[in-house]
Amino acid sequence: MTIAISGTSTGTARAESSTLRLVVSAIEDAAPGIRSFTLAAPDGAELPGFVAGSHLVITAGERTNAYSLTGDGVAPRRYSISVLRLHDGLGGSRWMHDAVSVGDVVDVEIPRSAFAPEARAAKHLLIAGGIGITPILSHLRAARRWGRDVQVLYSFREGRAAHVDDIVALAGSRAELFTDQPAFVERLAETLIDQPIGTHLYVCGPAGMIDHVVDAAARLGWPASRIHFERFGTDALDAGDPFTVHLTESDTTVDIPSGTSVLEALEATGRDIPNRCRQGVCGECRLPLSGGAALHRDLYLTDAEKSAGDAFMPCVSRAAEGTILEVPL
Repeated sequence: MTIAISGTSTGTARAESSTLRLVVSAIEDAAPGIRSFTLAAPDGAELPGFVAGSHLVITAGERTNAYSLTGDGVAPRRYSISVLRLHDGLGGSRWMHDAVSVGDVVDVEIPRSAFAPEARAAKHLLIAGGIGITPILSHLRAARRWGRDVQVLYSFREGRAAHVDDIVALAGSRAELFTDQPAFVERLAETLIDQPIGTHLYVCGPAGMIDHVVDAAARLGWPASRIHFERFGTDALDAGDPFTVHLTESDTTVDIPSGTSVLEALEATGRDIPNRCRQGVCGECRLPLSGGAALHRDLYLTDAEKSAGDAFMPCVSRAAEGTILEVPL
């Protein structure tokens, strides 16, 4: 349910559900094909705070999309996001670019994070590619607020970088910018080797870049617990292995091929599963799980909910290796 924001006695915007109604207070072109949006409460009240790396789920026309917050999450009076226009996406980015104007009211869900920083890290190594700079910028603001050691490597196409001025202003000489891919790859290898004990690595960008950074770090002995990354959208996920879903109430078995989601397979059998984003961010398609182990790939369930093993998001999540998912349908 969508509600209006009201001010509390302390001047903080208060939501009586997980959804806020905000006004678009500013729109700027951050780079060719990238547009930045500022959202605020209608009365200018303080908005719910958020941890670095959080994303905002916005109802974008008929879709629901998640966009990384780029601002400071401490007592914010506005939320800022930057949206890359995708010509082959599901339409959410085109809606944001073409249909949204200053003064419009949009529905958003309270920020949440699946990419939070480790507060006790000795150092934060932040690596971004292209529009992946958005959550990395939020991480950088938090590191500066905490007075933490931080280093940034930012790779982008010539003339198509967003937030370069922000990155340089916050990180100074600790920010390294790359428009040459070989130079970035070479510097990445050097950087991964030369880090103090206790450094945590955070990376966001194109799927191929994330895979390269994560694999390179693992080969050099980085513990998995110190490697953090975020992917958005189904295009960022691999096709996955085939598996089977057993619908317990109807005693029906549904085979899920590689590259097909559980949601798509269930729809093909004639079942109507409520859904909106089909990207693992809105929570609309959540299904109960009575057996088997899910390979969770969503940004909606909390770590505790994933560990409980009694629910999963069929639009993006799959079965763990060797597991048949038991779903009470």
